[in-house]
Amino acid sequence: MINALTVDVEDYFQVSAFARHVDRGGWDNYPLRVEHNTARVLDLFDSFGVKGTFFVLGWVARRCPALVRRIGERGHEIACHGFGHQLIYDLDAQAFREDVRSAKALLEDTAGCRVRGYRAPSYSITARSLWALDVLIEEGFEFDSSVFPVYHDIYGIPGAPRFPHLIRRPAGVIREFPLTTYPLRLAGREYRLPVAGGGYLRLFPASFLARCIGSINGREGEPAVLYFHPWELDPDQPRIRAGARSRFRHYLNLKRTEGKLRSLLGALEFGTMSEAMAARYGEDALPAAPCGAYP
Repeated sequence: MINALTVDVEDYFQVSAFARHVDRGGWDNYPLRVEHNTARVLDLFDSFGVKGTFFVLGWVARRCPALVRRIGERGHEIACHGFGHQLIYDLDAQAFREDVRSAKALLEDTAGCRVRGYRAPSYSITARSLWALDVLIEEGFEFDSSVFPVYHDIYGIPGAPRFPHLIRRPAGVIREFPLTTYPLRLAGREYRLPVAGGGYLRLFPASFLARCIGSINGREGEPAVLYFHPWELDPDQPRIRAGARSRFRHYLNLKRTEGKLRSLLGALEFGTMSEAMAARYGEDALPAAPCGAYP
């Protein structure tokens, strides 16, 4: 079973947790660390002989075009993370269209390849922004990885399917590779534990995440997705003055991220998101989301 190895290519000062504390118009005033940190990720992947899908922010691609080309030249899949890292439900349809259209065109022109996949900033395709899927379909995207089937204060569609599926919309059909959750049954009720990476990678032991993903592969027969950001390998990054919850979410266990990644890369099989879907489903169509899965 091939699991999807994914990287959200953005810098430390662009995260949603700091949006209220960092002026978007002042991004150019912050030391840029994403290029060096992403180069470390590329070297790490090379050392394990694995390929991944890099969801690159258009803002980063405009300032670091050589980095985008390097990702493609190293054999990785380049996908789109939007341009300005704005939560989708804070935009209207036209503003979102302009954001993804400009980012997609820039990435394709820079890398010289077709960009087929998209991931929303902070997984912000939720029940109130499902219209974004129609925009993605109309703009030529073939797959999305923005749905997190959990409850959360920023993201989440709790009733969404846990594994890759087709979403039918008025504009057409798009493949969805949701962020991975592990089923837990407590007191007769089933809960979904996020085990897809990011803050959860930094929070949980690598051995626990490996067991969860291994169980999903073996018992449920499905691929998982692992995600992280280049800044999560950078414990020496400048500190942003923010609230306690935002600091906890961003800075927790940064020194341990690389070690945990090495452990997971050594224990499980990984590839790009497209490879993971093709290995599981081949030429067969993904199952359609059941009626009512998306409110």
